[in-house]
Amino acid sequence: ELKEEFTRILTANNPHAPQNIVRYSFKEQAYKPISYVDQMAIHFSLNGNMIPKDSDEGRRQSIRISTAAGRFILSFLSSEKPPVETSAVTSEEAEIKDDESTGDAQTAGEEEGEGSGTAEVADAAEAEEPCPPKVKEQKLANQFNFIERASRTLNNPMQERACQSEPTPCKNFSASANQWEIYDAYVEELQKMERSKEKEKSKALLGKREEEKKKGRKLTSLELQSDDITKISKAAKIMERMVNQNTFDDIAQDFKYFEDASDEYRDQQGTLLPLWKFQYNKTKSLAVTALCWNPKYKDLFAVGYGSYDFMKQGQGMLLLYTMKNPSFPEYVFSSESGIMCLDFHNDHPYLVAVGFYDGNVAIYNLKKATSQPSYESSAKSGKHTEPVWQVKWQKDDIDNNLNFFSISSDGRIVSWTLVKNELVHTDVIKLSVEGTTVQGPEGLQLQTLGCGTSFDFHKKIDYLFLVGTEEGKIYKCSKYYSSQFLDVFEAHHMAVDSVSWNPYHLKVFISCSSDWTVKIWDHTIKTPVFIYDLNSAVGDVAWSPYSSTVFAAVTTDGKAHVFDLSINKYEALCTQLVVAKKKNKITHIQFNPVYPVVIIGDEQGHVISLKLSPNLHRMPKEKKGQEVKKGPEVEIAKLDKLLNLVREPESKA
Repeated sequence: ELKEEFTRILTANNPHAPQNIVRYSFKEQAYKPISYVDQMAIHFSLNGNMIPKDSDEGRRQSIRISTAAGRFILSFLSSEKPPVETSAVTSEEAEIKDDESTGDAQTAGEEEGEGSGTAEVADAAEAEEPCPPKVKEQKLANQFNFIERASRTLNNPMQERACQSEPTPCKNFSASANQWEIYDAYVEELQKMERSKEKEKSKALLGKREEEKKKGRKLTSLELQSDDITKISKAAKIMERMVNQNTFDDIAQDFKYFEDASDEYRDQQGTLLPLWKFQYNKTKSLAVTALCWNPKYKDLFAVGYGSYDFMKQGQGMLLLYTMKNPSFPEYVFSSESGIMCLDFHNDHPYLVAVGFYDGNVAIYNLKKATSQPSYESSAKSGKHTEPVWQVKWQKDDIDNNLNFFSISSDGRIVSWTLVKNELVHTDVIKLSVEGTTVQGPEGLQLQTLGCGTSFDFHKKIDYLFLVGTEEGKIYKCSKYYSSQFLDVFEAHHMAVDSVSWNPYHLKVFISCSSDWTVKIWDHTIKTPVFIYDLNSAVGDVAWSPYSSTVFAAVTTDGKAHVFDLSINKYEALCTQLVVAKKKNKITHIQFNPVYPVVIIGDEQGHVISLKLSPNLHRMPKEKKGQEVKKGPEVEIAKLDKLLNLVREPESKA
């Protein structure tokens, strides 16, 4: 796009000239198009009153003026006194003649004063002949283009208008000011301000009590702002994005156009190019506990903040960032308890389901200008007794009510349905650990509950879902069977941090654990298909949205690992250090659904965006004469081919 040229050629042709003029040809007795079209465009024309000297009319006028001048000279020579000025004589000639007449009068006066002059002077005066004056050339006027017009218009009669207003009331005021009066005035003003503050405090307390009674929401600083600020908020947001785009122009250019050319010489290895870093002052002491991209706006993502250390629990925050403005979040929500998980609704992208450390779940509505959740669970409505580790939206139920599922360390998988603006819970499954029945008092059999850490629902089969537990097991469950599991996988030796179905293949899922391993499974087989040891506890794993064989994982030593099974089944194509600090750990990773970008969160509250190099998102090359097949069928076949290679030795054995 940057190298594309747009040429513009300037010509002398008139773009508004008609190109399809036809005239009737009497010779051929048919209408024929005219080949030549006048391309001249006249922008201004004005008829003047000047005529050229070389034209016939110009010659006639010059002859007429010259003959009139000759007659005038002859008449002047014949008479001693200058003739009376005619209308043809110009004002300059009249001035010359006036000067001459005044000169003659002066000489005559001198002669009378002197008395009788000498005879020689008189003879010389009589002998002198006056020289003819020079005639000034007149401009030739076009006599045929002269128009004299006269018109008379009616004058409107003058009208007088007047109005009388009542005089404004006036009062005389006079006072003398001294230092004591000024001091007293200041003291009164301070007392008034203190009284108004006390009134505001009392009103705020009353308002809070009323809200608590009505379970209403608290007013935020945004809501208390004046209407004038809200009117310009949209324009200010656009301006802020423009300023940020100018500030981070080099990063924006890399995001759009940069492709690492050195990948051609790396032998299928790839790299991650750091782009923007998202951080907020109030989240410095919090860890990134959840990441999720918006399904509608591909540049918008939500970040949940909390703490994985049970000794350092405090408040949490929910921020929404856009790649168009990396300097400040689009939405900011604070909570009393740490946020541990979140999920966007697929059909209603403005609804965010959130799970908290204290066991509550809530729904935030981005359309409402409030910092509090629109709907929230409570102890009465069946909240979890342990932290909620994951939430997932599901399809609406039979009555078109919104519903989502949550999993917690208390061993319960709960379905939450939004009925009449209230969250109604239904326990789907209670996880139990086999062989852990304890003999209670009076011969009661007490069974310890398992601790769920993660779950994921099948992309096609609605009722099927996987559950990862703290004991390292993965349960294959159904929504319709609450008492038993469909299958149990002895997956890991430590807690399962994440489990996820492949977006293309219906049988394959992936899991990661704190036991340093990432495993890929076929849910019809009890043993894993691929096992990868990453030499550190794995915090999160995610499938790519563009390929069935690409996935990425992050480990607590600050590294990101990107795999492509179709290129290399044994090791990662890219292992890159993302976080350099020793105390800092990476917690989560997510692929962008459209762009070759991943976002990674850490324990310092930072979110880093990185761009995948061409080797990490390579598409099949086009061959001559053959069309490259694309689509889910191709991705399924690609992964099936790998699974068959792994299964063949087992079947032979």
